[in-house]
Amino acid sequence: MTTLVRPEQPEDELQSLHARVKDLEAAVDARTADLDAFKLELEAFRIRYRKEVGLLHDQLDELEIAIAELELGELSRKVAEARAAEDAGEAPPADTGPSPVIDVPPRFTSDAVRKLFREVAKIIHPDLAHDGHARDHRHALMVQANRAYRLGDEEQLRWILQMWERSPEAVRGSDPDAMRLRMLRRMSQLEEHLDRLETERSELLASPIGRLKVMVDESAAKGKDLIAQMVKQLQRDIMVATNRLDAMRH
Repeated sequence: MTTLVRPEQPEDELQSLHARVKDLEAAVDARTADLDAFKLELEAFRIRYRKEVGLLHDQLDELEIAIAELELGELSRKVAEARAAEDAGEAPPADTGPSPVIDVPPRFTSDAVRKLFREVAKIIHPDLAHDGHARDHRHALMVQANRAYRLGDEEQLRWILQMWERSPEAVRGSDPDAMRLRMLRRMSQLEEHLDRLETERSELLASPIGRLKVMVDESAAKGKDLIAQMVKQLQRDIMVATNRLDAMRH
């Protein structure tokens, strides 16, 4: 017996796409919340590191600078005397006039930029939105458009226009084909948003403070306090530098 499979109806496909959009929106919300929490953790770690380690680094740097100044004091004095003798025996160099200055012409807003900006504003103005999400999206694009207009950046304005033309809000109509296209574009937006969030998290982890936090966390998982070890080492270095500076001054 042959079992007939009913082909997917337009209504079924739209429901499936709608469910996928909802899943992606939930994923974006979850990843955004996770990234926000990670940023707070990173900022708290940065404050702790600055308070416990950074200030000691500053203190040690000041001591090392003072030591270097004393060590080079005699050499600096001899160099200054040699320069004074050299200046006394030679005429000062002739004044060749001020250094040439390269003038950077200011950027002017061209007629093409003004026309393109009016076109962008006419299409994406937030007052044309039908719901909160669309208004937020239009507002974000409008902020970028205003900045591009002030800078006379025609290329950026064209990019904004292209972004709008690819957006779900640019699709008109309420027939199944229009609804399907809007949801496909919305899915593409959400997937790109997820990629941007992941990229931002990766960049934070790869930053100097991010790498240091990973090292501290890994040490903590092994029962070690890396921050405390740094503090002890810096305190020892500060004591050695202080004793050396006192000896040099006396």
